[in-house]
Amino acid sequence: MIDWLNSPPFGAPTTWAEVLGFATGALCVLLVARRNIVNWPVGIANNLLWILLFATAGLYADSALQVVYIALALYGWWQWRYGGVGRRPLPVSTLTPTEWVVLAGALLAGTAAITFVLDRLTGSTVPFWDAITTVLSLLATYGQSRKKVESWYFWIAADLIYIPLYQAKGLTLTAILYVVFLGLCLYGLVGWRREADREPAVPADLALAGSA
Repeated sequence: MIDWLNSPPFGAPTTWAEVLGFATGALCVLLVARRNIVNWPVGIANNLLWILLFATAGLYADSALQVVYIALALYGWWQWRYGGVGRRPLPVSTLTPTEWVVLAGALLAGTAAITFVLDRLTGSTVPFWDAITTVLSLLATYGQSRKKVESWYFWIAADLIYIPLYQAKGLTLTAILYVVFLGLCLYGLVGWRREADREPAVPADLALAGSA
C-alpha cells in the first residue's frame, strides 16, 4: 500500500499520496469554511496521507504534526458536536484579548523550541520555516476546534509560507493546493465572521456552566 501511495499516477511527476492529499485537503477546508462537522473525519484521512508525503520529502516536523492534528481532530469533532452551552453544538466566537496574548506567546516559544530541535536533532533543511509553519498550523487547528474566527488568520499566515516552501521542496501539486487553501481560508474567514456577528451573546454564568 505504501509503495502504491509513493508511486506516480499515470507517469505524472507526483505521487498518489500527493494527489489524494490534494483532494481530501481541499474538501476538508471547504467543509470547515461551511462549518460542516464532516470536515473532521475527512481531515483525519488527509493527515494519514500527509504523514507519508511529508516524511518522504524530509519535512519531519510537518510529518509529526499530522499525528497531533489527528488528536486535535478528535477533540474538535467532540467540541463541535457537544462543546456549546448545555452540550449543544459549539457556536462560532472570537478570541478574547487574554487568549490573543497566550497564543502569541505560544507562537514565539513554540517556534524557538522546534527550530532548535530540528536544527540539532534532525536533517531538516529548513528548520525555522518548518517550525513556524508547524506552530501556526497547531494554533490554527486548535482555534478551529473551538470555532474561533481568528483561526483563519493563523491558517492564512501558514499558507503564505507553505506555498513557496513546498514549491522549493518539489511538491508542486501540494504548493498549488495551498494556493487553493488560501482562497478557501479567505472564504471561511468572511463566513465565520458573519456567523459570529449573528450569534447572541452568552451570559457569563451559562458560558461557565457549558465549559464545566
